Amino acid sequence: MSIAPPLYHSTQEESRVNQAAPLRVLVVDDESELRSLLAEYFGRHGLDVRQAADAAQARSLIETTVPDLAVLDVNMPGENGLSLARWLRSTHPRVGIVMLTTVSESIDRVVGLELGADDYIPKPFELRELLARVRAVARRLQPADSAPANATAPAPSQRVRFGACSLDLETRQLLGADGAEIDITAAEFDLLALFARHPNRPLNRDQIMEQAHNRGWEVFDRSIDLRVMRLRRKIERNPDRPEVIKTVRNVGYVFVPAPEGM
Repeated sequence: MSIAPPLYHSTQEESRVNQAAPLRVLVVDDESELRSLLAEYFGRHGLDVRQAADAAQARSLIETTVPDLAVLDVNMPGENGLSLARWLRSTHPRVGIVMLTTVSESIDRVVGLELGADDYIPKPFELRELLARVRAVARRLQPADSAPANATAPAPSQRVRFGACSLDLETRQLLGADGAEIDITAAEFDLLALFARHPNRPLNRDQIMEQAHNRGWEVFDRSIDLRVMRLRRKIERNPDRPEVIKTVRNVGYVFVPAPEGM
């Protein structure tokens, strides 16, 4: 059993609730002490928290009310967190996913990122750091979810072409050639937005992790490669011969916009 993180004495500044509507968070972990700890801590900071002891209970709760974000433990008896994340990403692509894992589970972290997890945090962790990660993922998801249905189309400058697709920076949507929305995670949007800000500029993996994710957790090259691979499947005509996000040998990746008029 992993050791639950210590309680932190929250300040008045930390305890203020600034959100108009509470963020709905589902915590899924087989450790009852850790679930209770997170529910109590998140609740004190204005989050609406529900708990599930396993994947089956989580699925049942989600059928009733879909959360804004799920905190999933990787190792659980029965169906593990990776399988639950795969199901959640396929059935509710707008839900943020933060995975809990141990430091030694780097392979599981890579698999989780490929399945569409938005963030990872290893156990043991600081409660304030986990809360900050949860809020960061929620902020990246919120604009698309909160945009009014009758919102006017953004200015052309707010859309960046990625091959036949286009990235709407205002609504945080990736649109196909036919205008239909293509499902992307918050982390995938951040990566595309970073490329959009730096066209024709090779970016190494450290720059991508620092600028696209704004987090301090361990950088491992495979996580970046997996996200690029998943994006290529969505925007490239032939993912095996990329024309939009190209590999720069011994450096990283570069976004090559299509010439004007094409």
